[in-house]
Amino acid sequence: MNVLVIGGGVIGLSIARELHIAGVRDITVADKGTPGKEASWAAAGMLAPNAETEGVDDFYRFCSESNDLYPNFAESLHMDTGIDVGLDLAGTLQLAFDDNEADRLLKKYRRQKDAGLPTEMLSAEEVLRLEPEISSSVILGIYYPHDRQVDNRKLVAALLEYCRRNKISVLQDQQISSVTVESGRLTGAIGKTRRFSADLAILATGAWTSFIEIGDTGPISVDIKPIRGQMIAFETSDRLLKKVIYGNNCYLVPRADGRILVGATVEDVGFEKTVTDEAVSELTTSAAEILPETANLDIVEKWSGLRPRSTDELPIIGYVAGIDNLFIASGHYRNGILLAPLTAKMIAEKVVQNIDSPYFSIFSPERFNVRLAV
Repeated sequence: MNVLVIGGGVIGLSIARELHIAGVRDITVADKGTPGKEASWAAAGMLAPNAETEGVDDFYRFCSESNDLYPNFAESLHMDTGIDVGLDLAGTLQLAFDDNEADRLLKKYRRQKDAGLPTEMLSAEEVLRLEPEISSSVILGIYYPHDRQVDNRKLVAALLEYCRRNKISVLQDQQISSVTVESGRLTGAIGKTRRFSADLAILATGAWTSFIEIGDTGPISVDIKPIRGQMIAFETSDRLLKKVIYGNNCYLVPRADGRILVGATVEDVGFEKTVTDEAVSELTTSAAEILPETANLDIVEKWSGLRPRSTDELPIIGYVAGIDNLFIASGHYRNGILLAPLTAKMIAEKVVQNIDSPYFSIFSPERFNVRLAV
């Protein structure tokens, strides 16, 4: 079987790896630019299904199951490539620094406990025992012991190294403009400098998915928008935080090398990736309100990325109606890093073993009447 994965971010690369593990040997990944250097590179690597929900629904279950796959995912990548992806199991804290936010967090905690989520309420004293450098104005916190983080840039590097070692062809600067279709089946794709043949293709093209033309009928009728997120990073000689911290206006992600990532804006500005002085100032101020020591630190990096957001902010995963050998795996929005292992696993199981995950029906393109545009 000849498989073409269109898009070389963490979703596309994870799918290529999982297909290879399942026995597929003819795999090509084609990326429009440098593989792994769009949303996957710009992310913060938080794996926070519990901190980012208030109850149990299908999307929470999807996120939680993928989070559960991460320890084995990270370990097997390390064994296969020699690259440690920096999986950190220390958990996540969500903190309140004013009365309004404290009231909101108390209500959130009660809803989460009623739903059976793994969560703990902490007093200000308990928060400061766990994280002594946090501002003393903290009122209370919620601790999520099962939430994690991973170094997303190391994850990208490990996935690319897996592809290199296992002869998965990864092509850069090869933007796919359209896929070719004959008698209801995909036959290949047209790239920037060459044509590809394929028995099956997967669109893992993130914020650029809506531009892919299907045969002679025009672009696929799926609406995925780019949502800009701007971030900054400080650098310290000592690790000031042990856990990922959510505040009211930003989050802080401590890396093992001493860096502290601060993010992120949410901006509907099209494909503009400029880093603005206003956003940097807001992130700097918000970080200092949580961790005062950041006011004395230098910003060592500023960057932005484009999250792929569908109209209902949920992933789009499944076959395109009318083409039984063309998948979409896109629209992961703010959870591409978190959802990569399970997205890849379910697609590989379907392609190789014809096993249908229940999540295919839940996140199917059919919910948007995705079809060939006419």
